[in-house]
Amino acid sequence: MKIIITGGGGFLGHQLAQKIIDRGTLCGKDVTEIILLDAAFHREIADSRVKQVKGDISDRATVFAAAGSKFDVIFHLASMVSGECEERFDDALRVNLDGGRNVFEAARAAEGRPRVVFASSVACYGGIDMSQMMSDTTKQIPQTTYGMTKAICEMMVNDHTRKGHFDGRSVRLPTVIIRPGKPNAAASSWASGMFREPLNGEPCMLPIRREQPHPMTGYRTVIESFIALAEVDESKLGKDRAYVLPAHRVTPHIAAVVIAEVAAEKGITLGPIVDAFHARIQGIVDNWPQQVDGARAVEIGIPRPPELKAIVEQYVEDFLRK
Repeated sequence: MKIIITGGGGFLGHQLAQKIIDRGTLCGKDVTEIILLDAAFHREIADSRVKQVKGDISDRATVFAAAGSKFDVIFHLASMVSGECEERFDDALRVNLDGGRNVFEAARAAEGRPRVVFASSVACYGGIDMSQMMSDTTKQIPQTTYGMTKAICEMMVNDHTRKGHFDGRSVRLPTVIIRPGKPNAAASSWASGMFREPLNGEPCMLPIRREQPHPMTGYRTVIESFIALAEVDESKLGKDRAYVLPAHRVTPHIAAVVIAEVAAEKGITLGPIVDAFHARIQGIVDNWPQQVDGARAVEIGIPRPPELKAIVEQYVEDFLRK
């Protein structure tokens, strides 16, 4: 079993590779090789089956060379994030669209019919009342460049699958919490920051309203969902291969209550959440869904996230500085 992970140097890519190595199998087969493709790597996985390839997915030759002529599964996670895409439109098209097309063409050209698991986003939604429940049947009218690129790639996955080029599946991700490290350029970076910085004893500068709802799920559940969707039998999938994951509806008010409870139980001194309203960030978030219905994903075996408190406890266990 040969596996490719684009974005393999990022947080989710690294977590996914480590999880697959720990399992030892995918789709009922022994894992023999994992190729991680990314523009940068900040940590390694100490396993002879893992190879890191530094490169840009917008370069077709790089993608084809990394993938090779035969592989079993490719997880396409590499992408520019939302805030970057709003500021750098041409780069967003080059990386997210052209890069996605390069990955899909590599899968199309490979021997056999590999499985492609694409990391999409709830930013695909937009243009309607965002307080409504969003599901896999909600019309997608994205109001950000990032969301537009994800929606187009979802359609490409569906069409390549329809034509028999590969067996595609798209995971429509809510915002994933709690990411360790420093804030990034994603417009949703505050979602992890309002947990992470206080738990680290640092202030979180909150750019959105405290009553703003947003769909969120835990990083462990996302990794399990990538694997579950890769492994589900194709006979259980319909013509629409995109599945929004179940998620919690979380506000900064709710987050503050939960981290206070965890901190009290674990003896953690919290840093403050400081209101630092940013009109541009709030404007982007206003065009994102406030809640999602992941029932269709659950029906095919995708896991629901644990309670929000459990997600926070997982972060404390895995990443919190001791």
